[in-house]
Amino acid sequence: MVFREIVNSNSFKIFLTFVIVGNFAACGLPNDGLNDSENKVNGRLLAPSYAVIDGDVNDTETRVVPNHPATNAQTIPNPVNVGGYVNVAGAGRNGHSKTAGDPDDYYVADMAAGQTLLLTIGDIGNAGVDLDLYLYDSNGSLVDKSVGTSKYESLIVPTNGRYYIDVVAYSGASNYLLSVGLTPTSALPQDSLRLSSDFTPGDILVKFDQNMLQAKSDDTSLNHFTIQQSPNDATGISLLKLNDDFPSTAFRAESLNTLTEAQKLKNDTLMAIKELSRRDDVTHVQPNYIYKSFAVPNDQYYGYQWHYPLINLPQAWDITNGDSNVIVAVIDTGILSQHPDVPTQLVSGYDFISDVDRAGDGDGVDNNPEDVGDSITPGQISSFHGTHVAGTIAANTNNSIGVAGVASNVKIMPLRALGKEGQGSSLDIIQAIYYAAGLSNDYGVSPDRKADIINMSLGGSNPDPIYEQAIGAARNAGVIIIAAAGNDGKNLLSYPASYSGVVSVAAVDLNRQRATYSNYCSEVDVAAPGGDTTNDLNGDGKKDGVISTIGDDRKQGPILYAYNGYEGTSMATPHVAGVAALMKSVYPDLTPAEFDSMLSSGEITTDLGSPGRDDEYGHGLIDAYKAVRAAQQRGGGNTPVDPSLSVNPQSLNFSSNLQSITLYVEAVAGSLGNVQLSENIDWLSISPAQVDNSGYGSYSVNIDRSELSQGTYNGTITVTAGTSNVSVQVIMQVMDGVQTGNPGTHYVLLIDAITNIAVQQRQVDFTNGNSSFSFKEVSDGDYFVIAGSDMDLDNSICDSGESCGAYTTAANPTLINVDSGDVNDINFTVSFQSQTPSGSSHTADQPIEERQTYQRID
Repeated sequence: MVFREIVNSNSFKIFLTFVIVGNFAACGLPNDGLNDSENKVNGRLLAPSYAVIDGDVNDTETRVVPNHPATNAQTIPNPVNVGGYVNVAGAGRNGHSKTAGDPDDYYVADMAAGQTLLLTIGDIGNAGVDLDLYLYDSNGSLVDKSVGTSKYESLIVPTNGRYYIDVVAYSGASNYLLSVGLTPTSALPQDSLRLSSDFTPGDILVKFDQNMLQAKSDDTSLNHFTIQQSPNDATGISLLKLNDDFPSTAFRAESLNTLTEAQKLKNDTLMAIKELSRRDDVTHVQPNYIYKSFAVPNDQYYGYQWHYPLINLPQAWDITNGDSNVIVAVIDTGILSQHPDVPTQLVSGYDFISDVDRAGDGDGVDNNPEDVGDSITPGQISSFHGTHVAGTIAANTNNSIGVAGVASNVKIMPLRALGKEGQGSSLDIIQAIYYAAGLSNDYGVSPDRKADIINMSLGGSNPDPIYEQAIGAARNAGVIIIAAAGNDGKNLLSYPASYSGVVSVAAVDLNRQRATYSNYCSEVDVAAPGGDTTNDLNGDGKKDGVISTIGDDRKQGPILYAYNGYEGTSMATPHVAGVAALMKSVYPDLTPAEFDSMLSSGEITTDLGSPGRDDEYGHGLIDAYKAVRAAQQRGGGNTPVDPSLSVNPQSLNFSSNLQSITLYVEAVAGSLGNVQLSENIDWLSISPAQVDNSGYGSYSVNIDRSELSQGTYNGTITVTAGTSNVSVQVIMQVMDGVQTGNPGTHYVLLIDAITNIAVQQRQVDFTNGNSSFSFKEVSDGDYFVIAGSDMDLDNSICDSGESCGAYTTAANPTLINVDSGDVNDINFTVSFQSQTPSGSSHTADQPIEERQTYQRID
């Protein structure tokens, strides 16, 4: 199962935060035991610095270091993922804490205002499992708490300082993952029951099953409430008022005296909601929340879409979100038409894959562009590349789920030309081009209306005159054609991007630098965000990929709908196509020649690299606001937009080794006056890199750790221009020597690739962030190597909340071939993976991460 680039052009790379690593059967020792071969498989497990394990998990193979009560709090870095386990006495499996219980785990960390805590409860589906999350200040006074009954609890740090974090077992036993400083506030669960939330103290909104309620005539537990408002037929909602005699027994007594009367009432309200939620006659219960208006998209993962502010897209949205009369054809792997974030954006498409074997859908050319998946390896996820691209262009926006699209109101024409392994033929792609342009093709089919723009996140190294002829015909029909420059990281021409009349798109990372994989050449026209899955420069807990819509087909049954981060010029291209669609929305007469002219003049870009056009960035980084404004003016329109200050990145995360980050300051939609940058951080310095006379441009932000002791440091850079100001949060770590992670005791499994049975197991611990393992007497054949922890001692590794990894990566395990000799350097990373709440009740909306578990060998 060697990893292959899914698109023939090498125009994108996958970054998956999924942790499922295969569809292996339950593992156990084969009956015939080990063979007599002398072959060995040797390797190392590597732990990232942000991976830490709870000091007192249930696994009896681990050494217990208690982290409760608060005086024994375990010191943790920031940011960090902590894998842990808690249980009330008597709950859980036989292990360290079965009898006496491990009721809570205390951690202590230095944190900055606005940082987040996200607790993911691994066994929430088990009966009676309920964990809560508490936050105390350095004096031990309660700051906030999250006490819901769902899979997630979350809190936001109010001010800079040192805090105690307490993970509490309210009932049952469970693994958990505590993510500190790794989740943007916009991605936190929307239903967290927090003490700090804005709700009316003493008010509770309840929906009862009236039949069940009436059957409990002798139930006195509701005597602590007064029904202020009876349910009506339309909503079924009752308003309950908390009586003064409510028994506040679930609150921690040592902090009760630090609360005001209003806080005590809010606390009692939350605890009453928790207890009411356990009743079988209650179908829904919540606080009586107080809401305020907001203008940014409410899409669940919008907080991870750093690539939109980078091109000033929010300011462009003040003018338009696109027009439904504009159609973008996506020639790719097809579409998941029922994905909850794309269906309303679709017009009729077509499947032009003529090779039945490559198509994978059982037939050849037809009118159904549905993506059936392109993976050829069982258990390995397909790319659903076309759906990812389409989501960037026009995903449903402000629908409270998923992601936002660049031009959410425009239409997508899905044209399937890439099949298995993301490969497609010239013939099939050419037919799709002619179809998109409303021109005659070999199949005699045509769309109801031709596309305005064609997006091709694909390519290859061989020029093709017939292909080029189709491109020319489509352009002459008035279609703007945009394609990916390629991912070889070389000075290399890629086609169709390098054909005359095609807009060739290179990729940049979050720091506006050419992505290392992006091709550069004389035919590159423009740059756009393509992502970088090796870094997390803004500290949001996710690698800096471009997040969009995908599917998950690793398991038997229907394809699940999901979201994930990819990197590549394939991801940069739909940003430009989406911006072109916005331009077409405000200026319907926009022609391909005009678009080219606006690019070459710098009218719709921000210059990067050498002044003027260069081979790395073309004419510069696409600027959505400039582009829409310029198009609108050409069309005679004028939508006034107030000037605003654009600062990117919007937060800075200096990990243990990073010393410098570039900060970009721009005025959007008009002059704001001179720029001033201020900070009061002793270990940080800011120097102009390339700025104009008013101070707009790029600044180098540098840190100096030389005089600092170990710890987490934070501060704020304030950027001011006129009456506008933007605050940029900075977090920085200083470690004592080399920073290493410790995800705890791991079990390494050698799995036979044919039988899917584990033939050997090794138990390892970590020193200085790594651990060695060796399998001896291994028969010739193909194998996978999987590793993970077993904190709850259920004899399965890689449970939710537990550390997990595979060679070479968890998302794409690689076959190891043993053939009469030792196999060395089987090195890979294991870690606790950040998880993201779904934040939605939509049954088709899957969270970004899921897990496959593996049975340990007893």
